[in-house]
Amino acid sequence: MQFVKTSVIHASAKTVFAFHEAPDAFARLQPPWQKSEIIQPPTSLSVGTIVVLRTKIGPFWQTIEAEHVAYEPGVMFADRMNRGPFAAWLHRHIVTERGPDECTLTDQIEYELPFGALGRLFGAGVAKRQLEKLFEYRHEVTRRACETGT
Repeated sequence: MQFVKTSVIHASAKTVFAFHEAPDAFARLQPPWQKSEIIQPPTSLSVGTIVVLRTKIGPFWQTIEAEHVAYEPGVMFADRMNRGPFAAWLHRHIVTERGPDECTLTDQIEYELPFGALGRLFGAGVAKRQLEKLFEYRHEVTRRACETGT
């Protein structure tokens, strides 16, 4: 399965990528409605960096571990979920320059739900809605930070 969210941000690609490299970026991108605890924040976007998060999914707490698996400074970084609620997850964060003060931010996720065909049948709609809500929030936080500095 695939999910893609793209937004135009009125800031340079350098500014948007720098936002993601900031030490507090991951924490700032956590939505307020999602109960979560960052156990091990990212120390960088470099390949091999591990991120660990505990989050509440329904009535259960789940540990999510992701590892950065690709990094092209100023352009792209990617993480793969090693442990968590998805059977597979590869997330690419891509920043593309459109002009001196405009770029696109694209989150591209390839994922598989657990439980095979049953997971797709019963969970695909829920997963898509949750991803849309999450990345709408994350893109708005990024836009606000990069366009206005808040």
